[in-house]
Amino acid sequence: MESLVSSMPRLKAAVTLTGIALAAISLILFSRATSAAPGDMTDDATMAASICPIVFPLDGFPSTEGYRYLFYGNAFFINEDGYLVTAGHVVSAFRNGGQPYILVGPPAGPHRLLQASLVAADWAHDVAVLRATPNPFAGNYGVKFLPLTAERPAVGKNLLLLSLHPSDPQNADSSETPLEDRLSGEILNYRFSPGETEGADREMLVVSQSVVPGQSGSPVVAADSKEVIGVVLGQWLRPDVIALAATANPTSSSPGAVLPIHYAIALLHERGISWQSASGAPQSGQTNSEEGRFVPPNPISLVGTPYPPQALFGGEVVLEALIDASGKLADLTVIHGQAPFLQTVLDAVRTWSFEPARQDGRAIDARVGIVFQFPQSFVPPLASQEHIYDGASADSPDHAALPIYTREPDYPPNSVADGSVAIYATVDEEGHVASTRVLRDVQALTDPTAAAIRLWRFAPGKQRGANIESGVMVVVTFRRPAVR
Repeated sequence: MESLVSSMPRLKAAVTLTGIALAAISLILFSRATSAAPGDMTDDATMAASICPIVFPLDGFPSTEGYRYLFYGNAFFINEDGYLVTAGHVVSAFRNGGQPYILVGPPAGPHRLLQASLVAADWAHDVAVLRATPNPFAGNYGVKFLPLTAERPAVGKNLLLLSLHPSDPQNADSSETPLEDRLSGEILNYRFSPGETEGADREMLVVSQSVVPGQSGSPVVAADSKEVIGVVLGQWLRPDVIALAATANPTSSSPGAVLPIHYAIALLHERGISWQSASGAPQSGQTNSEEGRFVPPNPISLVGTPYPPQALFGGEVVLEALIDASGKLADLTVIHGQAPFLQTVLDAVRTWSFEPARQDGRAIDARVGIVFQFPQSFVPPLASQEHIYDGASADSPDHAALPIYTREPDYPPNSVADGSVAIYATVDEEGHVASTRVLRDVQALTDPTAAAIRLWRFAPGKQRGANIESGVMVVVTFRRPAVR
């Protein structure tokens, strides 16, 4: 697993100001800046007005130069109710007390300090949500917010990052206009990294640019849509990842690590906090509204798993999950699974979030099937690629669609791809796969995965004893063949 370089503050409210000052500079940025094109000025202005430094004031009363402050990193607004997203480690100094502030105002000033209360945090995956008070969108503060997207960006996608910081992070005051860094990069790959707590692995974006002490918590946006796809965290250290970055960008020696925004979206969904897409449509995890029929739960964010390095042959894990009316994972039952696959799958699934099922437009509890498949990494296969199960108990009046026959996809000839493909399959009342929708794509691997899933058979889902249409999340994780 890769590790992250991060001088993350782990401070308590009682630490001295000197201690805070030394820990406050827990910042990471991309190293290569680019100039904005004239046609992009509106978008750049919106980005600049959406981002604000997180600070801690040192003065009880302002001087002629305003308040002196300690600089921690950045946060960015995600709606007009004053909610912000940042990296968890940026505000970890306030985890057990203390009051963070944000610095807001138009680029030319004046800039003012506002309280930013910590309302939610996923410390394990390093993401946090704040809320500014008073709400700067209700006053003349010149702020904007950025749209988010739960779509998984493809490898090679161009990225933009705008961050703000004082010229001297250890001796800054609110009268000073923060400096801007307009930065660019691209996604090199996806990698798994240990989270901040044991058993909380997280998926990360590996980006092409080197990182140096700079600004954590800044948003990473897609260059085309200007939607936020991630939050800057830190620097990769694993040698093979550094070599990957050097191949793509010879001037890069330390690729950057970015947390995908779906971890923040899951946290927002859990707390009922809305956000917006690039289309301007509000998103809150409550968008299933087809009346007159049952609509299964729909995944908002999900991650796959790495292929266990100790696994010689492939394997499969089958789960049944209860998603409650708020979209939370309320119960998880293991139908089939064993080491070394089971625990890593359970760790991944417990981070997922959903739109709840709906009946006649009303949110209800419902069950979904979840299948993780790890095709054997041999070409040709050394064992059967088929898996046969007994299916659900006939005595159970409520259950998700569960597989009775699965087949591993064929690995494409001449491919060197690996990673996790995720597909949402709709299973009809007869147990056939009625439709598939790609949730996570891996070039060269998605098509054979979808083709194999269309051959699967299921015991149909049941609700109060009656067969129903049901949703099944399928995640297939490939490893490059060891033998060809």
